[in-house]
Parts: sequence; C-alpha cells; structure tokens
Amino acid sequence: MDLPRPDPDTSHLADVVPSVLAAMGVAGFERRFELPEPIAGACVLLIDGLGAELLDAHAADAPVLAGLRGRTLHVGFPSTTAAGLAAVGTGCPSGGHGMVGYSFRLPDAGVINALRWRPHPWGEDLRERSVPEDVQPLPTTFERAASAGIAVSVISGAEFTGSGLTRAVLRGGRYVGVHGLGDLAAKIRATVADGGFCYGYHADLDLMGHAYGPGSMAWRMQLRQVDRLVESVVDGLPPGALLAVVADHGMVAVDSAGTVDIDSSTTLLDGTAAIGGEPRARHVYVRDGADADVLSAWRETLADHAWVVSRDEAIAAGWFGGAVDDRVRPRIGDIVAAAKGRAALVRRTVEPMESALIGHHGSLTTAEQRVPLLLAYG
Repeated sequence: MDLPRPDPDTSHLADVVPSVLAAMGVAGFERRFELPEPIAGACVLLIDGLGAELLDAHAADAPVLAGLRGRTLHVGFPSTTAAGLAAVGTGCPSGGHGMVGYSFRLPDAGVINALRWRPHPWGEDLRERSVPEDVQPLPTTFERAASAGIAVSVISGAEFTGSGLTRAVLRGGRYVGVHGLGDLAAKIRATVADGGFCYGYHADLDLMGHAYGPGSMAWRMQLRQVDRLVESVVDGLPPGALLAVVADHGMVAVDSAGTVDIDSSTTLLDGTAAIGGEPRARHVYVRDGADADVLSAWRETLADHAWVVSRDEAIAAGWFGGAVDDRVRPRIGDIVAAAKGRAALVRRTVEPMESALIGHHGSLTTAEQRVPLLLAYG
C-alpha cells in the first residue's frame, strides 16, 4: 500500500516554540530552524484552521498575512486542534505528547474527548479521574522556559481557563483569559513590549470553516478580521521583538458523495469495541481476536475513501512522528483510517453535530497538513 509519509525536509509545528525560545537565548532550547538573533520579546500566535493552501488561495482577503508568507510547516497526524496545540506546548509530535486525536481511548477511562475532557461523545468532567497532568506528563515548553527565568504567558479565551487540555499541554505560563480580538491583541502587545514570551490563540476562523466551509463568505470575512488582528500586533512590535503566526491544521470542505456513515454500516461496526477520532481521522479499537477481520472489512469498504492501516503500519509510516512512547501506543487505534480527498467518515447517530459540519480536518492531505509560518519583526 502506498501511504503518505511526512516530508523530512519540512519543519514541524512542534519546532516553532523551541526555536523562538532558543533565539531569545533561553537556556535548554535547541534551534530547530534559524531565526535572527537576539530576540527581545516574542509571541507565537496560533490561528486555528489557517491552512497554507487556504491562505494562498485567499491572499486578497489577508494582505498583511500574505505579505509575511514564507516557510511552510507540517503539523503531523492527526491534523487536529488537540494534537496541534500539544505540539506547540510540548515541542513534540503526537507520538510523544499523546494527544492522538479529537477523541481517543485511555486505558482506564474509555474514549475521551480531548477538547472537552469528557467521555466521548458525552459525559461528566474527567479532570479528577483522568488528571490532565498525568495524561500528558511531559514538561511543557512553557514550564521549561519559566524554570529558565523568562516571563511566560498563555493568552487565550477566558472560557479555556483551567480546562483539561489547557492543563495537559499549555501549563507552565501565566494564563491570561481574553474576551475578543481587541483584548487578545492588547494583551499580546503588552507582553511582548515587556520583553516576555507569550503564546496566543484565536479560534473563530476554524469555527467558520466547520460551519460554513473553508473559503465561504463567512470564513473569508473572519480571515479579514484575523488579518487586522495580526496587523494591530505587528504595528505595536518594539525593536527586537518577534511575532510568529502559525496554525494547527488546514481544512477541506467534504463531499457528500464521499461521505460514509459508520453508524449505518454493520460491516464497519462488526468487531469494533470503540471508535474515536473524527470524520477525517478515525481510531478503531477492535474486540479481542477481531483485528484481521476488522482491518480487512474497513480496507475493502473504504478503499476509495481512506488509507486504512494497522497501528503498527501507521507508526512505521511515521504518522505519529519518529518515535511513539509506550504510554501513547494504546491510545492509537488498533486500526487507523485517514480520509482521502474530500471524503468523511461520519457517525450520524453517535456524533450528530460533528457529522453535520461542512468543513473538516484531521487527515494527511496537504490541505490539512501544511500551515504557514509567518514572521514579523519589530
């Protein structure tokens, strides 16, 4: 089977924060790609859903972003928010940090939704039962930087304060909850002006892409707002400061003709114990002894819709990075399905809200994998 594999010559999203901190002279961080030095004050701003292909196709709506266009990064598998934020926060691909999907199975908790930190698709808060700091025990880049003596801030939506995912992958900095674009821009400018380091996050471009489709009018209008956000931060950069704009994934508008409803297919459900992931990247956990039969059924049924591989094949292909930690391996499905083209593997009964969305991401296409690294200096 001819599988997509990460390009070793393309930098990973996980390389950004260590490289910026190294350029700031923070002890213990390696230069994974070169940046001008010295840097006095920096922000890594993540725009959820800003794929490189989408930005290039809609450059007229984002002249400031387009004017900063340079290096392209890849985000690894799965190309989804939980994994992308974890890559930024830990400096590791998903095989190291363990946030291997929108939802995935933990040995003692079942399938957990990583964004909500609850059982998937619904259930009670799991922060006490599945302690975020135990689920993702690696020290974050923010913890390491703070220990080295630099002022670190995480600037994101107030609603994410203390969330399971925040605690798992973004801990270590002073959390600054904000309430809108202006608030986000102001807090970033203040942090960078004081010579500190911050990570900033904006979610709404991804939301518009899911609801209306990437490239839709609503998405383009939101892109224009993001462009103004970045412009307002760039205009306030003091000499020697850096703004690095990145994204956690791109997005595709799925094709209804290529949509498969797992919940209505006894062939796909037979032998499964649980299903995680999302419509573009599925983890399939199988019943004891059913591995070969389930793998064969999924491959035959989805031959035109997805790359369907065993856990070992996905790991060998480098989908989860160069190495997969032993604690992470059981979280990956016994079978992994990554959607091709504009296909979607929905679950209309179990996941009615997600199944109704127009825009999706998670797989290995360039539209989902490639994101821009946009650099502005004071």
